[in-house]
Amino acid sequence: MTGYAGRDFAAAGLRAKITIKSLNHRFFDWSYKGAPLGELEGRLRIQAQKKLQRGRVETSIDLLAIDPASWEITINDGLLEKILSTLEKASRRMGKAASLSVDNIFRIPQVVELRRKDLTAEEAAFLERSFDRTLEDLLKQRRREGRETARRIKRHLSLIKEGLRRIEKKAKTQPFVLRDKLRERLKEMNGGSSLQDGKLEGEAALLAQKADIAEEILRLQSHLAAFEELAGQEREEPVGKMLDFLSQEISREVNTINSKSQDIGIVRASLAIKGEVESIRQHVQNIE
Repeated sequence: MTGYAGRDFAAAGLRAKITIKSLNHRFFDWSYKGAPLGELEGRLRIQAQKKLQRGRVETSIDLLAIDPASWEITINDGLLEKILSTLEKASRRMGKAASLSVDNIFRIPQVVELRRKDLTAEEAAFLERSFDRTLEDLLKQRRREGRETARRIKRHLSLIKEGLRRIEKKAKTQPFVLRDKLRERLKEMNGGSSLQDGKLEGEAALLAQKADIAEEILRLQSHLAAFEELAGQEREEPVGKMLDFLSQEISREVNTINSKSQDIGIVRASLAIKGEVESIRQHVQNIE
């Protein structure tokens, strides 16, 4: 499920900007960019996975150390001496003095290294708390989106059940429709003469057995009931994969009904149900 949250935090000597974005993904996929955090990044990953079992989680943390004592400055003395010595020789050759400003020296690669000191235990704890607050903002947004997704799924399920009721109604009259069609067809093949009722009833019964969709209707009802139960309750554990599986099973039963049916009304109703199931499957991809 998609979502975004971003916050700025401040503590003694440290400021942090934290953003978390979640995108649809079949599994948990962690991506981090920003200030190097060392082992703290691993702890934040575990922290996120406890609450986001599924999805791509993109996290960014920018740090600004306010306290000058938080920084380390390292000067490569050997390299700097070599550069100054070379500059002095060049000055003698040219006959005029050449010099480097402090600003120029800081711009020379590998001469001066400016880096932040490793995070203290207090700073790491501050970042963990800040990350957790940002994560809670993300979860609230995802819950709002989840409620909207559930509302849309409920509407699709309602249309599916309506289509299933039409199929059930048509299925009750399908044997009689098949018998009448068979009578007319055999009558045409027999030069206009009617067949004996006993033989006609036997052939009609055989066709009706092949076109019987009662079992498929029962399984479809069972899958819909299970889907509604999973989608309609607040659960701690992820249900997205199970809902996706049930969507596939519903689609499979509808395909069977469509292929076995000899009634155009049932065919149309089953095709309409298939369209609703495809819409549900798209929504289900967003559910954890």
